[in-house]
Amino acid sequence: MLLVCGPCSAESFNQLHSTAEGLKDLHVDYFRAGLWKPRTRPTQFEGVGEEGLAWMKAIKKDYNMKICTEVATPYMVEKCLEYNFDALWIGARTTQNPFLVEDIAIALQGSNTTIMVKNPLNPDVKLWLGSIERLEKHNIKHIIAVHRGFSLSYNKYRQSPLWRIPLEIKQLCNDIPLLCDPSHIAGDKQYVKEIANNAISTGFDGLMIETHYKPNEALTDAKQQLSIEELKDLIFNLPKVGNTDNNITELQSLRTQINDIDDTIIEALSERMQLSRKIAAIKKDNNITVFQRERWLQVLDKIQKNAKENNLDVAFTKEIYELIHQESIKQQNLIINKSDS
Repeated sequence: MLLVCGPCSAESFNQLHSTAEGLKDLHVDYFRAGLWKPRTRPTQFEGVGEEGLAWMKAIKKDYNMKICTEVATPYMVEKCLEYNFDALWIGARTTQNPFLVEDIAIALQGSNTTIMVKNPLNPDVKLWLGSIERLEKHNIKHIIAVHRGFSLSYNKYRQSPLWRIPLEIKQLCNDIPLLCDPSHIAGDKQYVKEIANNAISTGFDGLMIETHYKPNEALTDAKQQLSIEELKDLIFNLPKVGNTDNNITELQSLRTQINDIDDTIIEALSERMQLSRKIAAIKKDNNITVFQRERWLQVLDKIQKNAKENNLDVAFTKEIYELIHQESIKQQNLIINKSDS
């Protein structure tokens, strides 16, 4: 199993060495730290930049660890190659820009550096796949896909896992490793372990986990970074799936995808009820009755036709939507009958 661990960002020489010291006995494959941080606003800490190149090189020498950082421009690539970085990763914001990925691929041409490609912010399999293909086109031999979640916030995590998408990438690119970045998906350290366990039991090849020797003092993403002890606990208690029968692994994969779809259904139901409450406010202002028989018959007819076209049992689908309609009526009545006082 591949392990990529280290702080979200390089903050100081001491911070990197203190974290590496804690990781040295964990057989980490790559020590990670962001030198250039693509922050949403320029007033936030945007990394130490080139100053950290020498710090990372010292980590490699002092702890015999492979080192990696994020790159977003050809210039960053050139500087990292100059300092003999073993791996680089392309972040989500960069992956969604084919022009940038192409420029980075050209800058990497001829190097033997491992390139990790995080999924784009939006759930677009083709865009993620396209970034991988651009690297392959320029003869980049060592590529790793990294799942860090998508910017669709409909559950307790900061990013939505949408497990079916990385699993599709794994099928399309079965010759490259697939890692999970539970830190970015979680956005909060309390969820990192469960996401990591889910990924490993589903068949991922490893993990990229943000780790800091003093997480509470981190300058970026302090909430999602694990302490050294928390990382050790996570690693030592990961599911043992190395010799699992393929059928069991496939079963877990399918269950994970079902969980993903269930999350989507719940989000859709929530949005539907929110719209029902907005409709109720309009009905209340215009003295319109809650139940509109013609509208309901139109909805029901459309639902039953869609069910048939999608090979669903029509009676089963009708029963579900009658329950949804009943709840919608209930929600609207609550709005209509709510006192204005």
